[in-house]
Order: sequence, then C-alpha cells, then structure tokens
Amino acid sequence: MKIMFQISLFWLAVAMVHPIVAQTNSQNEPQNYVVLTKKVEQLTPILLSAEALKKEDGAHFGAFKVIICGKNIGDVTDLSKMEPHLEKASKLGVELIACGFSLKKFKVDADKVPEELSTVDNGILYNLQMQKMGYKSLGL
Repeated sequence: MKIMFQISLFWLAVAMVHPIVAQTNSQNEPQNYVVLTKKVEQLTPILLSAEALKKEDGAHFGAFKVIICGKNIGDVTDLSKMEPHLEKASKLGVELIACGFSLKKFKVDADKVPEELSTVDNGILYNLQMQKMGYKSLGL
C-alpha cells in the first residue's frame, strides 16, 4: 500500500511539473510568423509589426514570412509601390512571397515580380503548411 501511495505521489508530481517544463521549452524556441495579405498597402503595418516583434522576441525571433495573394497581386510588379517595402523587409530579414496561383489567375507576368520576392505555387496552402510547422499565422 505504501508503494502504491509513493507511485501515485510520483506521478502527481510529474503531472504538475510537466506543464512548467513544456512552457519553459516553448519560450526558448524561435518564434516564427507568417502573414497572408491581399494588399501591398498592408505591407507597411505588417513590417512595422515584424520590427516590433523582432525587438520583443529578441534572440527568439525566428522567421517572418509575408505571402501576397489575391486580385491585387499585380501590385507586386509596381516598383514605385514595392521599393520601400523591399528595403524594409530586407533590413528586417522578412521574406516576401508572391502567390503563384494568384499570378496565373490574374494574368500577371511572373518575370516582372521583383527578384527579392520568392514565389510559391499556392499561397494559401503554403500558409497552412507553415501553420503545421508551428508558425503563428495572421490573414488580412
């Protein structure tokens, strides 16, 4: 009986400590973010948010990806709109990504997409895949 009590007490202690250990481990992992947006104009507040999170997270700031998709995807080819965002994203280490599905659907010449942007076949699928990998996600 005494052994059963000790075993029960041991498992109770493990159950109480496990959430604390799990929380501590998650605080030491990099914080990764992905944002899905439909408008180039939204890059300004998105990049400001990335900058604030980079300061807040410090050494735990991981990847920050922004996927641009939707009917306004053609705006990514307009350098007058994109240039300030490209510079800021580069400075912050933010990856800008164009949705290939949107480029095709809205007949945007992929060759005119600035080389600073990468392209994925399907931005929505890519966003979901990043979430499966533990990225914190926001859709605008």
